[in-house]
Amino acid sequence: MARQSQPTVLLTRPLAQSQRFARDIGGALISPLMQPKFLTPAWPAGDFAAVIFTSETGVEAARRISVSGMALPTRAFCVGDRTAAAARSAGFDANSAAGSVKDLSAYIQRAESSGTMLILRAQDSAGNLAEDLFSAGIETVSVVAYKQQSLPLSTEAVDLLRAEEPVIVPVFSPRSAKLLTAELSRIKAKAPIWLAALSGAISEAFEFPTQRKLVAVRPDGVSMRDLIGVMRGFA
Repeated sequence: MARQSQPTVLLTRPLAQSQRFARDIGGALISPLMQPKFLTPAWPAGDFAAVIFTSETGVEAARRISVSGMALPTRAFCVGDRTAAAARSAGFDANSAAGSVKDLSAYIQRAESSGTMLILRAQDSAGNLAEDLFSAGIETVSVVAYKQQSLPLSTEAVDLLRAEEPVIVPVFSPRSAKLLTAELSRIKAKAPIWLAALSGAISEAFEFPTQRKLVAVRPDGVSMRDLIGVMRGFA
């Protein structure tokens, strides 16, 4: 019996992250549902001991803030290794929590750093890291430095999702899950959806019917890459 061809992977992350992940997994159809728009926030008074990054987009926001003449601390706490690598490239002394935002909060608390922390975050970021740290006795200031503008699915992605072959959809954030759910409903997708979720919370936020649904062992790119490999093996 002939083996069924592997399902297409549809990546809906912002373009740069999708392109890199597509290279890591050997190819995918890319149709971003978000693109960053960098803001010019009012700058808080005072000195900061460290800056906190929950994404590589936050690091890019820091680059732009530094170019505008605002002074940022050199020490950085980062949610994961990719973000930490981006921060080091931007000139920060970066430390990685190698996990989720929850892991990042615990990592900062263990570090017992003195002084005020500064978070550069997205307008619609999930959770409230600043409140968690403040509750732990760590003074923290949160600055909205960018927002993610929503985009519709591309024509090629719509055609794929209206066909009958399974489509693997890796989802990396609750907001992405909600945006993709809305788009799948809008276009009346018929393809069997195989969801690869970065976390249980993301899986719960994805409300469109799925034929298969798996959650990564760890909330990182390596685990998601491995999950895609498992799903491709189902074909």
